[in-house]
Amino acid sequence: MTQSTLSLNKHNFSNDTEMMTLDGITHTFTQGKEQKTVLSNINLNLYEDQVVAIIGRSGTGKSTLLRIIAGLITPSLGNVHYCNVPMIGPVGDISMVFQSYALLPWLTVKENVAFGLEAQGMSPALRHKKAIEAIKMIGLEAEVENLPSALSGGMKQRVGIARALVVEPEILLMDEPFSSLDMFTATRLRDDIISLWDSNNLKTKSIVMVTHNIDEAITMADRIIVMSSNPGRIQSDISIEQSRPRNLNDKALSALKAEIIEQLMHNE
Repeated sequence: MTQSTLSLNKHNFSNDTEMMTLDGITHTFTQGKEQKTVLSNINLNLYEDQVVAIIGRSGTGKSTLLRIIAGLITPSLGNVHYCNVPMIGPVGDISMVFQSYALLPWLTVKENVAFGLEAQGMSPALRHKKAIEAIKMIGLEAEVENLPSALSGGMKQRVGIARALVVEPEILLMDEPFSSLDMFTATRLRDDIISLWDSNNLKTKSIVMVTHNIDEAITMADRIIVMSSNPGRIQSDISIEQSRPRNLNDKALSALKAEIIEQLMHNE
């Protein structure tokens, strides 16, 4: 695995508080009579004050790795520790945003956002207050009482993000959250999320996202994990300490993009 560093971000790396460790993670699926190893010997530490992008070609196990981090999949081999405690199954401090929105069509925007709070046994009044706060934060005040069928794709994804943020997770996971959106909508939503993060308006301490989009990773992330395939491994771990917003025409960032493309092209 290679490491490289690019200059100084507000969320800098002086805070080395470790949130999660993945040690020797290997995962194998059964396909008929065959076993397919999708991840092999993954060693990864996640720290506070970092946006981490996991990037790689299709079939590198990115989404599987994200689900292991979420506690939704138990790895075949290896150990996951969250806050120095062995992680067995999902924990309340970790929320996930899915590519497919995963909204309940019979619930309003407010009810979808508050759904997770109800499962926590929170009172209706407090659920309402927190849901409205999350909806305002993500810019959907005018849609509070609407059903998902009345929303555009970008709005639906904002609801999904608000639902993940309303429980005030320590770690926010996002699985290609912008890939189904048009370029303008995706850019605006990325910018809004990073603005919230850089303004310290989120109680979330770490964001981990899976993406195929190199520009997206370079624009948003403090750290990029490049995956190789067959089976999925961490090929490189790149720190970007350049302040945001970033100009993708910057010489150093252009060189980084070329480096990542070169790595992905040889990841057969």
